[in-house]
Amino acid sequence: MLIEFTRLSHICTADIIALNTHPLVLKHMPLGNQPFDEEFCQAWVAGKEQHWEQYGYGVWAFRVNGQFAGWGGLQNEAGDADLALVLHPDYWGIGQSAAKKIISEAFETMKLTSITIHLPLTRTKLAAIFRYGFIPEAVVDFDGIPFQRFRLRRSECL
Repeated sequence: MLIEFTRLSHICTADIIALNTHPLVLKHMPLGNQPFDEEFCQAWVAGKEQHWEQYGYGVWAFRVNGQFAGWGGLQNEAGDADLALVLHPDYWGIGQSAAKKIISEAFETMKLTSITIHLPLTRTKLAAIFRYGFIPEAVVDFDGIPFQRFRLRRSECL
């Protein structure tokens, strides 16, 4: 299986809309309650592309054997590079490979000193997070929804 990272702007908006409105995906995205139509999607992709210019990191689209599988990467969250990973349910099995590549890019290529990940408190399967070396840091609020912030430091994973 070949996993390719590419820019979101190279993906058909219909595929992005289908992913970001998929009922099984939305179960894991408590902040994904806004209408995600063509106009919103175009602005969302433009914002993700702008993020690369502003922070020097951002999110990629993932293709598996040429098919759009999801998106993820790093997004600025209160000054931290925050790991995001959103996969179509047909590709949930590639999460570990995608996460490892994102972490590698963060520390080896981008030379970041730490990254975070925020998970809703309803997310109870955390073994993978701990396997990578993330440690719980704080509970934070996003739009009235509590999330657990985990941090991974470069010095602790190399």
